[in-house]
Amino acid sequence: MIAKQNQKGGDSSTNIQAENMTITLGIDEKRAREIYHEMNLQVRKEYSLEALDIANKRIAEFENKLMPKMEEVDGALEAFADPSFQLLLVEAQKTAASTERPADYDLLSELLIHRFKKGANRFTRAGISRAVEIVDEIDDDALLGLTVLHAVSNFMPVSGDIHKGLNVLNNLFGKLFYEKLPVGRDWLDHLDILDAVRLSTFGNLKKIQEYYPEQLTGYIDVGIERNSENYHKAIEILNNNNIPQDILITHVFNDNFVRLNISHKNGINSLSLHKQIVDGIKTKTISIPLSVKQINALNSIYELYKQDHNIKQENIKLFMEKWDKNTNLKMLKDWWDNLDVLIQITSVGKVLAHSNAQRCDKSLPPLN
Repeated sequence: MIAKQNQKGGDSSTNIQAENMTITLGIDEKRAREIYHEMNLQVRKEYSLEALDIANKRIAEFENKLMPKMEEVDGALEAFADPSFQLLLVEAQKTAASTERPADYDLLSELLIHRFKKGANRFTRAGISRAVEIVDEIDDDALLGLTVLHAVSNFMPVSGDIHKGLNVLNNLFGKLFYEKLPVGRDWLDHLDILDAVRLSTFGNLKKIQEYYPEQLTGYIDVGIERNSENYHKAIEILNNNNIPQDILITHVFNDNFVRLNISHKNGINSLSLHKQIVDGIKTKTISIPLSVKQINALNSIYELYKQDHNIKQENIKLFMEKWDKNTNLKMLKDWWDNLDVLIQITSVGKVLAHSNAQRCDKSLPPLN
């Protein structure tokens, strides 16, 4: 049976009547794929009949990698309506058609996702555009080396627990070491030619034993001696600012000292307190950011740390002993410490390396 439908409209009005109506606003997955194929028509004109079949297969593989990733990111499909994104998409299709390396389709997809997320920044946009152009040119070894260089400079553990922090780093580099790390100088010269890095013989990279203790000072700094005057001051500061005393933990490298449960002093700003609340019959935990007063209080506690060069050097020694017990971190140290040139990663290299790192580990944060 069909129910009768009646409509009335005023002067100059438009009436719409339907049994079922679906209204889609913006770009949906179907329309995004249509735009993808419309852009592909421009690429197809550049190939002979003999090359067209191979190009189409590669571009189709790229599409199958790109579209699911774009759908996962809220609002990303809307980028297909952006003229500048469409132009970049054409360049990505050209690169996809030119490469026989399956991993490149994933890498190109990550670059386009990054373009959507950070496209408002013109420096980033320029770096992404150049990175898309060279994906099919960069050597496997060079891309791996570039990614590891970038990871060392940009990814640090946030956990104040030394064991957890090193474990996080060890697992990360385990994912990034998908091939044998490059040796020699050729891969660096290759990256320099592609504008991914700048090389200088005037200086060297800091060794791992120097670099990471500087980045993870929360693990290394001496801390506050137990039952000392400063220790009691620290407890008083915590009590006066409603901060739990368990934020002070025993120093792994010297149990006569306590330290704040952070990996770096700067980490104080991002700390939060966990509070349990009852919601109906369920108990759940919520995070409450520290107030400015509480942040200042923790900073004042850090200033109570004992300054002793000898103890700190002993901490660094013990830290590196733990470092070397992690297979991937030991491998990283042996490789890194043999790099005998100063390396600066360009904006092109950063977006390329970060996209490749995210291809290997989906949990990594976006590039700032």
